[in-house]
Amino acid sequence: MIDSAIEAFLSEKKLAWKKKNINESMDESKVQEMKIECENQVSLEAWLEKASRQAKSRAFSTHPSTFMHPGTGIGEKNLKEFTYVTPIIYWGERKNDGYLRSGNVHCTSDLDSLGDAAALGVDAFLRLKLSDGKTVLDHIQEDSETSKDLLGNSDIPYNSLREGILAVNKSDSINQTSTLLKQVYFPVGNDYHLLSLLVNSGILFELKIRIDEIRFSEENIKLRSDRRKNLFSEKGYVELHNLSVIGYGGTKTQNISVLNVRNHGNSYLLPSLPPEITERSIQFPRKDFFIDTIRSYQFRDIFEALHRLFKTDYNNMRIRDGRDYYIQDIVDRIIQKMWAVRAVSNEQYRSESSFLKKNQLIWLCNEFLEERETGETWLNEVCDQISLWIIHAYEKTLGTRAIKLGEAERKYVDELVRMNKEALR
Repeated sequence: MIDSAIEAFLSEKKLAWKKKNINESMDESKVQEMKIECENQVSLEAWLEKASRQAKSRAFSTHPSTFMHPGTGIGEKNLKEFTYVTPIIYWGERKNDGYLRSGNVHCTSDLDSLGDAAALGVDAFLRLKLSDGKTVLDHIQEDSETSKDLLGNSDIPYNSLREGILAVNKSDSINQTSTLLKQVYFPVGNDYHLLSLLVNSGILFELKIRIDEIRFSEENIKLRSDRRKNLFSEKGYVELHNLSVIGYGGTKTQNISVLNVRNHGNSYLLPSLPPEITERSIQFPRKDFFIDTIRSYQFRDIFEALHRLFKTDYNNMRIRDGRDYYIQDIVDRIIQKMWAVRAVSNEQYRSESSFLKKNQLIWLCNEFLEERETGETWLNEVCDQISLWIIHAYEKTLGTRAIKLGEAERKYVDELVRMNKEALR
């Protein structure tokens, strides 16, 4: 008894044959003649003989070479043109190692096949799932009773028929590649190992299946429609942007592989771009705020103006007010930098890589906010550092032109800085 899956397959082929070869202009006798011919050409016996004859022109593979270059493949033609590539079947072992690779992805269709496009029908016949869940090819490989019953429908001896069909499972003893494929010479010891890059077509089209489910499933289409209509829904949905479509085989998808035909020659490429790094206008200091964050040349305009006042021979309120104004301007700029550093401290501060003094950590890092608000010692130390920096930065900026400032000037600058203690807290 023929399995219902095989009967359905043959019925479909017969309908296609009649549609192609029988037309209304034929007389009744011709139609009957064509129907008889159809029964002979599309019979189970004919398909088994066809499978035995054509199976060798195709091969199962998980990594068809034709995805990397359609000019490669199997068959006598490829052998003559040196484009023959051994069909690879590799499943891989499932491991929780975080890699997207063979073995770690459950694919709807793991096994692909490549070869003569004229034998695609044979491929489809061998993949038919019978009522017990196994394919025609599974039974033939297992040499089961179902296989014997099935192949017994041919005049060709059972073993010859079976051997011809099993030629679809190429078992080359030597792995052969082609110069048409992308090659990588990988260093191994004092030599190199030649690697040919191949595509796992099962994973490739599993990506397409899952993306199509996200984009075109009935549930997601309804959720998108509800959103456009401003209707509430407890469920959300995923939207994928910036997808690219890659095509294989052009108008002849059948020349690449079976899975390629099923997916109309198209798959998706997800964006694979380097991360967009936001340029930092401010960086949290690692060693010293007065070295890493502020530079004396950034205050040159103020130091030049202050220097002109220092050179003045007379002293009056206007000169003193001008001097205080410029020193206060320096402190204000330092406070602006302080706030900028505090704004990035949560994101950039790392205790394991920081060498800041404790007083600067309390001053600049929000992690020490409680100590900043209650403590006083750290603030006095920071004020001392600001005062010393102003004196040294002035001398560095003006160089040999700088007027040597004594202890009295340092104390005066320190007093002006300490008037900003609350702003520095």
